[in-house]
Amino acid sequence: MAKAALGRHQTSRQPMALPMVLYAALFVGLSLLYIIGLSLMTRGADFTAGAPYGLHNYERIVSPLYLRSLLQSLRLAFFTALFCLALGYPFAYFMAKASSRARTWLMMLLIVPFWTNALIRIYGWKILLSTTGPLNQMFLSLGLIEKPIRMLYTDFAVQVGMIYAMIPFMVLPVYSAVERMDWAMVEASRDLGASPFRAFLTVTLPMTLPGVLAGLVLTFIPSIGLFFISDLLGGSNTMLWGNMVHNELLKSRDLPFASALSVVLLTLTGLVILVYRRMGGKADSMVF
Repeated sequence: MAKAALGRHQTSRQPMALPMVLYAALFVGLSLLYIIGLSLMTRGADFTAGAPYGLHNYERIVSPLYLRSLLQSLRLAFFTALFCLALGYPFAYFMAKASSRARTWLMMLLIVPFWTNALIRIYGWKILLSTTGPLNQMFLSLGLIEKPIRMLYTDFAVQVGMIYAMIPFMVLPVYSAVERMDWAMVEASRDLGASPFRAFLTVTLPMTLPGVLAGLVLTFIPSIGLFFISDLLGGSNTMLWGNMVHNELLKSRDLPFASALSVVLLTLTGLVILVYRRMGGKADSMVF
């Protein structure tokens, strides 16, 4: 009877899922097929796309210029996810253990800055990191440096901007995982003689691992394509994969090659999500 009831429940839910399936098929599936098909075409003299068809756009990607951009994008995305984890996990942990009033203020502290347009906030970092900005002026006044440090238009500036933009996407899933964990397990490990650090490694960290994995995915994947941050903070010195797609699409107007670059980015995204699922991650871990 239980199986029959479960079957009836699942059957009743199928019509409710039909609008979402149609939406995904029309606005996601067809768009992906269009991009994949466009990536197999050739740009015409008048910036159109057509025959001959083939993999020539993908053959261009293996050139040193594009491979160097891909490796640089992956490196910056990797360190963005790593630093977001190092900074975001302690913040999320203590926010989950704080009182209700303090938790509200900490959540507001995290979210309110993101009510402002992202470009305005990145321009703030551009002013802050410039040679005449507040940081260099403070270092000069304290006698820590003799001349301004060049921080703007470097990989360091891009890395700082990415960490700033992505850290909420690490804090929120980790906070959700810490808030839902069974604290009795931690108390039991302490009663059995485990030190606070050992209890964290053996109990707390494994129980919050789904939130950590979700945060790593949510920070790593978007960081590969954040072209506007590298444009503002890195200039021409930092050319990420998202910049390549942007330039080919709007400047060179090579739609087939821009589509091929996008397909590579989509493939990388799919591989990261596949690894995430193989490691035990679930879609509901990303919901916060």
